[in-house]
Amino acid sequence: MPVERVFSGAPWEEEVGYCRALRTGNRVFVTGTAPVADDGSVHAPGDAYSQACRCLDIIEDALGHLGAGLDHVVRTRIYVTDIDRWRDVGRAHGERFRGRPPATTLVEVSRLIDPDMLVEIEADAVVE
Repeated sequence: MPVERVFSGAPWEEEVGYCRALRTGNRVFVTGTAPVADDGSVHAPGDAYSQACRCLDIIEDALGHLGAGLDHVVRTRIYVTDIDRWRDVGRAHGERFRGRPPATTLVEVSRLIDPDMLVEIEADAVVE
């Protein structure tokens, strides 16, 4: 089965050896997506809600390059560095998926690749 890949140009893709998203058949997998601004800096340091929105914007863009959208997402995994901010992150997630919620997991991790990053989100989608 052919595999179609999308790259974001993040410096870590080449170094670590991964792509932003890939599609095989009717399944799309979006890798852990951090709140990176267009200039490569961390988007909205200190603001978990805005960072979650940025992650979801990047995910939506990657899905679009592979013929999918947020409507096709069936599972998300959310990693936060401070579980006390779960409501801010959850609000962003809820706004994007209201009416068609995917299965999801939200867990606290000790840190992400940049100390200013508060959240990272990954997504799986099925295109019918």
